[in-house]
Amino acid sequence: MGARAYETIPAPAGEPRVEEYRIGALDTLDIAVYQEPDISARGVVVDAAGIISMPLIGRVHAAGKTSIELADILTAKLGERFYVNPQLTVTVATSVSQRVTVQGDVKEPGIYPISGPTTLLDTIALAKGESENAALRQVIVIRYIDGKRTGAVFDLKRIRRGDDADPAIAPRDTIIVGHSIGKAAWHDMLRAAPLLGVFAQF
Repeated sequence: MGARAYETIPAPAGEPRVEEYRIGALDTLDIAVYQEPDISARGVVVDAAGIISMPLIGRVHAAGKTSIELADILTAKLGERFYVNPQLTVTVATSVSQRVTVQGDVKEPGIYPISGPTTLLDTIALAKGESENAALRQVIVIRYIDGKRTGAVFDLKRIRRGDDADPAIAPRDTIIVGHSIGKAAWHDMLRAAPLLGVFAQF
């Protein structure tokens, strides 16, 4: 929590360019070769191993590459044996990997698509905000870094006040909003008070 949390999940550092998106497994690609409809393809699915298949070229590893990087690779392979100065573009049609999971004490937990720069407050808003019993000082962001599961705890109250930076959220992150036992007890008491007819001090 605090400064150490931002070492793991940093605050946004400027606006990332669209072309910096990295293709992921199960994404769908549109591949267009100029004036060559026979080898152009729409809806090419990146398989679970990160591989795509194209006519003439065969299997190519696509996961982890930007659209521009993959287009350069495919262009080079076509130019090696089949075409002179081919012109090829790659577009990500649908992105399965550009999603985050929001769990815990939010109004609508679920898996949400994200596009472009996204922060922790953005993802809480996607889940329609926190519930009445949320522990705003116990919001966990879980991320896989170099294949290892890491996490950091953030204080939403401090972020909303502007005391702390709003951390950047990456595709495939999981956000868990904690549950406040004290708040839950308070709301339980409010619901029970008309029946019990008693007063309680907290």
